[in-house]
Amino acid sequence: MAMENIITTAIIRQFADKLSAGTDLDVAFVGGGPSALVAAAKLAKKGLKTAIFEKSLAPGGGVWGGGMLFNEIVVQENVLGILEQIGISYQAVPDAKGYYTVDSVEMASGLIFNAVKAGAKIFNAMSVEDIVFKEGRVNGLVINWAPVRKLAMPVDPLTVIAKAVVDATGHPCEIIRIACEKAQVKIATETGGVLGERPMWVQHGEQQTVDSTAEYYPGLFACGMSATNVTGGYRMGPIFGGMILSGLKAADLIAKSLASLEKR
Repeated sequence: MAMENIITTAIIRQFADKLSAGTDLDVAFVGGGPSALVAAAKLAKKGLKTAIFEKSLAPGGGVWGGGMLFNEIVVQENVLGILEQIGISYQAVPDAKGYYTVDSVEMASGLIFNAVKAGAKIFNAMSVEDIVFKEGRVNGLVINWAPVRKLAMPVDPLTVIAKAVVDATGHPCEIIRIACEKAQVKIATETGGVLGERPMWVQHGEQQTVDSTAEYYPGLFACGMSATNVTGGYRMGPIFGGMILSGLKAADLIAKSLASLEKR
């Protein structure tokens, strides 16, 4: 066999095996931002079969661009232990005690590497266009290639079955909107629907992101900015401590929920 064919066949076989295994999951994340990467890593370390579906070519969400393309972000002191575990460096902000800057490229790549090495699978350039919804529970995802969706090509999707689905799509909270609009479910908010994100208020936005991380319907969770948007929280800009804490909280909630599900 020609070397060119050996290379091609190896890629096709390995990816086919990975995707096939990724169609039956414990936890499926939609969106590969910081909260999802942190949560996926923690769940994978617990032995749960976990995958992230990210429509962009590069996972990492809003971390890469830092603040207005200045590739630095800010975190608080209470997440430094997590960064140290991963090996991400930081610098103290001289005039703001308890705040630190982090190179956004190092942060994004570090979180991605950490999730993959923990055992989470990442499928990039894949869009989620719908959910699987059966017997009053969100049971999985309907996936397609992101370029297919972008070009509006008439290509049928495939499905992923998962015990838990996590909306980590950021500001649009796309998956919870699909659940509300297409499945016509009432989620666990004041109105039963998406409340919408408020303007920027850093201190409140950070805490609300963590507080809003929750299971909003059986089998359907939200973390990061998706959770903020669902509950009407404030946005916070290029500060990411709350996003990391949201991911850790999401992992704990999901692990507890799945353990309870197994006992039924």
